[in-house]
Amino acid sequence: MWDKNAAVEYARKHAHAGSLHKCAFAVRKAIEAGGIIGVRANYAKDFGPSLVHAGFYEITDQPQKGDVAVIQSIPESIPGHTCIFDGKVWISDFVQHSGMYPGPAYRKHRPSFKIYRHN
Repeated sequence: MWDKNAAVEYARKHAHAGSLHKCAFAVRKAIEAGGIIGVRANYAKDFGPSLVHAGFYEITDQPQKGDVAVIQSIPESIPGHTCIFDGKVWISDFVQHSGMYPGPAYRKHRPSFKIYRHN
C-alpha cells in the first residue's frame, strides 16, 4: 500500500544540500519507503513505465504531495532527472528550491516531463 507521507519524509530526511547526481537512486529509495518496491530504470528519464507498472498514473493537473516527476534528458544530462513533490518543493537527492527543474541547464532547455501519482 502506498504511503506518500512516508515517501516524502524519507526524501526530506535523506536530501543533501546540493546534487550528488543520484536522483534516480534517491527517488527510488523514497518510493520504497512509501511501500512500493520494484521501480527501476537505467536512467531517471526512463522511470515512467516502471512507475505505471507499480500503479502510478500520469496526471496533468497541479502536483500534490507524493507525486513523482520524470524529466527527459538535456545535452548536459543524458540520464534526465526525477524528483518527488513534498507539497511545497521538489526533492531528488537534494531539495530543489528553484522548482521541478533541478538546475540552470534544465531551466534553460525546459525538457519535456511527465508527472505521476499513486492513490
